[in-house]
Amino acid sequence: MKTNKYSFFFISVGLIALLLGLLCGLLAGFQYIIPDFIKEILPFTVLRPLHTLFVVSWILLGAIGGIYYYIENANQKLVKWHFGLFIITGIGISISYLSKNFEGKEYLEFPSYFYFPIALGWIIFGVNYFKTMLPNFKDWPVYYWMWATGIVFMIYHFTEAHLWILPYFRSNYIQNITMQWKAGGSYVGSWNMLVYGTSLFVMSKISNNESYAKSKKAFFFYLLGLTNLMFGWAHHIYIIPTAPWIRYFAYAISMTEWIVLISIIYDWKKSLSEQNKIDYSLAYKLMILADIWVFLNLFLALLLSIPSINLFTHGTHITVAHSMGTTIGINTLILLSSIAYILENENKFTFISEKRIRNGIKIFNLSFLFFWISMLIMGMKKAHWTFFKQSVSFSQFQDSLHWFYVVFVLFGLGILVGLYIIVFEFLKGIKKA
Repeated sequence: MKTNKYSFFFISVGLIALLLGLLCGLLAGFQYIIPDFIKEILPFTVLRPLHTLFVVSWILLGAIGGIYYYIENANQKLVKWHFGLFIITGIGISISYLSKNFEGKEYLEFPSYFYFPIALGWIIFGVNYFKTMLPNFKDWPVYYWMWATGIVFMIYHFTEAHLWILPYFRSNYIQNITMQWKAGGSYVGSWNMLVYGTSLFVMSKISNNESYAKSKKAFFFYLLGLTNLMFGWAHHIYIIPTAPWIRYFAYAISMTEWIVLISIIYDWKKSLSEQNKIDYSLAYKLMILADIWVFLNLFLALLLSIPSINLFTHGTHITVAHSMGTTIGINTLILLSSIAYILENENKFTFISEKRIRNGIKIFNLSFLFFWISMLIMGMKKAHWTFFKQSVSFSQFQDSLHWFYVVFVLFGLGILVGLYIIVFEFLKGIKKA
């Protein structure tokens, strides 16, 4: 762990952030059942941005920590500065939320001055990455390209997300909200580049075969994902009066990279020997589960990309199911697979630890499946009420969902328990590293 100390710090804090994000989400869920539950201490308006902050932090920290571990020769002094900057900024944003200091936009509600340390952290990451990797630029497999692209576009689109600070953008409502969703969709695409690049790296190392990461199919997937990163965001703004070609183009390309990702994981699964599957059994299992969630979320995403369906689903729990299917069902499982690969590679799991992790995976996956289905049902009921039940008041409609919220929270608790078991065993393994 001496040479990779800070990569493990990134991963450890990311795993803790995942549990905090789930806890905030669960507490917010309780407020749907008992509206006055801890309302004076942590109202929903505080829990929601905290939930978003911690879950996004988990994805970024998990991906960044893995990348620092995998590239090996990164400048550890810059890694240290990056980690310190991320932690201090994260604590500052958390305090801002707890004190109800909201000055930003949706999903980035923190005061705008936090933009500067966050952007600086990504610049440090970029400098360190390119300085380390550029000497071998000509021989890069696709995952190095994906990581490089993710870093560059994250800086660009995170900056774009804060252009509302300038009067030119702030004074035009349609332009402002279009820019907000464009940037939001694209920086999600940017961190997806980091996560999906990690999935390809792990698959290459488990199979002990780099040829797949240099194949035409892998680079086609990369270019398709890049196209989605730049243009796929537009399916979020069908209801905004923007140029029609933007909507048509977004509809044509929306989420298509997942089709290729399914194909890549399927081909990789077929190519593995039984010994590969045994040596990295946890990493393999988590990656295959991610593939299942890619398929489920792809089907939902394609439906949401149809404008006539999007009209009904926009602003309902169906949209939340889509975003959680991505962040938890796909991104989280890929990152957990990456961490499992690292720890299995260093032989840090005991037989008992592996057994506990497998039990945690079962609890998590079953709970998350029913959690996801419950959100889809609540979303359909909301869409039906919005368009066909105007005579029913909002309070009456919310009361009719009471038992759905109870089920929703119970399965949310199952997700927390399952992931807690996994995270606890991972942190024990990291401590031994």
